Amino acid sequence: MGPTSSSGFYVSRAVALLLAGLAATLLLALAALAALYGYCVGVPPSELRGLRVPDAASSTPGSQEPPATPKPGSAREPSVTTTSGDWRPPGPWDQLRLPSWLVPLHYELELWPRLRPDELPESSLHFTGRVNITVRCTAATARLLLHSLFLDCERAEVRGPLSPGSRDATVGRVPVDDVWFALDMQYLVLELGEALQPGSRYELQLSFSGLVYQDTREGLFLNVYTDQGERRALLASQMEPTFARNVFPCFDEPALKATFNITIIHHPSYVALSNMPKLGQTEKEDVNGSKWTVTTFYTTPHMPTYLAAFAICDCDHVNRTERGKEIRIWARKDAIASGSADFALNITGPIFSFLEDLFNISYPLPKTDIIALPIFDNRAMENWGLLMFDESLLLLQPKDQLTEKKTLISYIISHEIGHQWFGNLVTMNWWNNIWLKEGFASYFEFGVINYFNPKLPRNEVFFSNILHGVLSEDHALVSRAVSMKVENFAETSEINELFDLFTYNKGASMARMLSSFLNEHLFISALKSYLKTFSYSNAEQDDLWRHFQMAIDDQSKILLPATVKSIMDSWTHQSGFPVITLNVSTGVMKQEPFYIGKFKNQTLLTHNDTWIVPILWIKNGATQSLVWLDKNSKVFPEMQVSDSDHDWVILNLNVTGYYRVNYDELGWKKLNQQLEKDHKAIPVIHRLQLIDDAFSLSKNNYIEIETALDLTKYLAEEDEIIVWHAVLVNLITKDLVSDVKNYDIYPLLKKYLLKRLNSIWNIYSTIIHENVIALQDDYLALISLEKLFETACWLGLEDCLLLSRELFRKWVNHPEDEYMEYAITTSPLTFNGTNIIEIVAASEVGQYIAKDFLVNNWQAVGERYGTQSLVTLMYIIGRTISTDLQIMELQQFFNNMLEEHQRITVHAKLQTIKNENLKNKKQRARIAEWLRRNM
Repeated sequence: MGPTSSSGFYVSRAVALLLAGLAATLLLALAALAALYGYCVGVPPSELRGLRVPDAASSTPGSQEPPATPKPGSAREPSVTTTSGDWRPPGPWDQLRLPSWLVPLHYELELWPRLRPDELPESSLHFTGRVNITVRCTAATARLLLHSLFLDCERAEVRGPLSPGSRDATVGRVPVDDVWFALDMQYLVLELGEALQPGSRYELQLSFSGLVYQDTREGLFLNVYTDQGERRALLASQMEPTFARNVFPCFDEPALKATFNITIIHHPSYVALSNMPKLGQTEKEDVNGSKWTVTTFYTTPHMPTYLAAFAICDCDHVNRTERGKEIRIWARKDAIASGSADFALNITGPIFSFLEDLFNISYPLPKTDIIALPIFDNRAMENWGLLMFDESLLLLQPKDQLTEKKTLISYIISHEIGHQWFGNLVTMNWWNNIWLKEGFASYFEFGVINYFNPKLPRNEVFFSNILHGVLSEDHALVSRAVSMKVENFAETSEINELFDLFTYNKGASMARMLSSFLNEHLFISALKSYLKTFSYSNAEQDDLWRHFQMAIDDQSKILLPATVKSIMDSWTHQSGFPVITLNVSTGVMKQEPFYIGKFKNQTLLTHNDTWIVPILWIKNGATQSLVWLDKNSKVFPEMQVSDSDHDWVILNLNVTGYYRVNYDELGWKKLNQQLEKDHKAIPVIHRLQLIDDAFSLSKNNYIEIETALDLTKYLAEEDEIIVWHAVLVNLITKDLVSDVKNYDIYPLLKKYLLKRLNSIWNIYSTIIHENVIALQDDYLALISLEKLFETACWLGLEDCLLLSRELFRKWVNHPEDEYMEYAITTSPLTFNGTNIIEIVAASEVGQYIAKDFLVNNWQAVGERYGTQSLVTLMYIIGRTISTDLQIMELQQFFNNMLEEHQRITVHAKLQTIKNENLKNKKQRARIAEWLRRNM
């Protein structure tokens, strides 16, 4: 699936020039797409027929063993019922994982959504389908379980055993006595009149129906949009992770791979797309005499259900051929006509070729279709042969030449193409190892883009797009590791929650660290072996480590302190990351888990594990040999520094290790001296690292805030905007900007920063005035300019204010509108309205405007976005509270908007905010005192 946040954010050329303080943030919010409305979990239509429990005598309570003794009955047509947890006996339907009694081999799937261009749906659409699943029985059973959710099962038959010598001809029929749904774990249960026999093959024949909705992106979904001035609709699918069961009854687990023959029945004016090329088309007439087109597709390779993909659309396409295989980009006709798909088309083929050559494994499908969806909350999806993207992440107007937008599109296309090997060809055995596909796809984004754009500063971009975000969120008390134990999963919703920052960003960081302490040749060699061995199959984390160990054992140059498995398990099987502290006087290095608020929580902690830490480092600018910290502490005499002004040490070369670095007082002093004397002697990535580590460590009580502030003294000489960005996001926080009570510190910050900010400001304001086109190739500037503008204007830099007014006047055509009205008058499928209110509330005056707005419009906001959005907005508005009286006043305003359990949660959260603000108040007092001393 598409990366959560690994590819930065898009700022169009106009907006890039309009980054004028907080006003720029408002403009950015207006461009955001909404992803608020989730699909409400309900029950299958069949539940309306009544609820009943199957015969308790037929179950085997608390056991995964199949019932081998057939249940009395005949081959009658079964009724379909639904049960929920309290109304059924214990059985295998209580387990998240399917029992291993059946193995799917092949699906014959037919889908018929009733989408017509002359009858566009308002909210939902009916579809019917049939699926014949060939399975192999591995244990005698008279009960079949497969996944099904929100489907009405209208017919269920079991044929077999199949005769292997006559093209699977049916030898007999197994009576189906009962069919019922087990909602909690989303199973369809078939009770048979006789047991299936181990070693034999059978065919499950099921007919079903369901609904397609606009307000969800799970299973089949609708996009209603405008193209060429007309209202149109398309249908697409999103099966990952557990939504194939919403479309057809299936064995919906990643290890249960099978081949698929897919047939789609659709209106003749639409095009049908699926994983494989079109095999043929025929015509079908419905009971009303209407003509429909029946499109069949070639058989897929072995693949999991989550990669099955369908689209029915009225789109145009552009195409090209790469190494004999056709690539087509589908999009709205307006977009194709304007050339907006051309950039994606031109880079897709070369990316495929690059990865084919890198892994020495050809892309196995005969074609690739990529469709740009008007609304796709998941950003992008890697379905084999039919990739899907939100159009904002795929299409590029020919006039938009900004490197930032091009790079964003390139990153996401590279990520999804990377999945053709990591995920599609080799699939994780279960969702607990999802990082094996998402982490490696995220990592290889950067290898691909660096190959095609060698001028991009790879380390700085990885730090900004991947590492900074996850290090800011990760800590020793976070609830999960990158690789979780299977038994940690209790329900399907927990699988969906795995698509987060840790899976993508931490997973990518794990791959990068592994590559850094090996070497690129060995790293790629091991991956080639892994991919070749497990092609069209499934793998676990240990399988990957085994292939890396084989590569290590086949050479003698690289020596490790432990097995690859021992090293990497120490990172993937525990949460958080270490802080590595070096005493440069003694050479003693130690590790400890990173905690949020170290001292306050330390007595409550039982985190006794250590990491096996690769330490790449530099001394006085020269790269040193790799060392390992494989215990709590260790002495490295070579890391001691002398009294010389030129003697300094920095750990974590190029920030390839997943940890933060601390130094003793002398170590920080030496680095600060070097920055002031000649900051260019310290590479940009390490100036970035020092700032980010120091402010994070000071915020969480590892070092004093003054140590971090000392690193900013040299900034008048700093001409790298990405380093300035790190300083400003750490020092000029949203709370500081918006809280009127902070004006005691404001004049001090203004005097201190403006003196140092002038140089970097003059560089970029000159470019904007005289040669703005030069910015289009400066990716780091484009992702950093917003914060620079915001801070310079907040500090009252006159040139910033003048430039902002000039640019803002060109942008705003209707300054008289009330901005927040969009939040409740515009369709929720257009953009995230609550973001607008949050952004307004983030300003000093805006928090009062937002509060009054909510008091008067809370019902409309709650109905449109749900009551949880009110809770979130309440936290935003209350972010500056520092007394119990303020909490009480805020609750009086909002209590009638919230449910009882929400009021309790909100009160606890507001107390936490109050305590944090009191802590920040003390911190700011120390900052103010430091500023007074260092003017």
